[in-house]
Amino acid sequence: QVQLVESGGGLVQAGGSLRLSCAASGLTFSGSTMAWFRQAPGKEREFVAAINWSGDTTYYADSVKSRFTVSKDNTKNTVYLQMNSLKPEDTAVYYCAARYGSRWYTASQAYAYWGQGTQVTVSS
Repeated sequence: QVQLVESGGGLVQAGGSLRLSCAASGLTFSGSTMAWFRQAPGKEREFVAAINWSGDTTYYADSVKSRFTVSKDNTKNTVYLQMNSLKPEDTAVYYCAARYGSRWYTASQAYAYWGQGTQVTVSS
């Protein structure tokens, strides 16, 4: 059974930083593309960032490019999202997602496995 467990969310002031982690189990982690999505109240879930199975290719939504960094540690079965220069509009529940294969997609339907989410709140 695949499990993705996010951690690291919290309350931070604008301009601050947070690092989210997503620990995976029951998944062939080294053969998986991992992604982060977020969903703000009243809005649809949106793509944030993705990293391919080997960790050498990353992709970001324009809204977070140059502020967020996604990485993965295949020895720890963990993917990270380092978030810097946070803005109030980054406030959302952040979800970790996984799919087998080397391609990343921005559509949530492409990912078969999801975590329960972690709340990130950025105050102004």
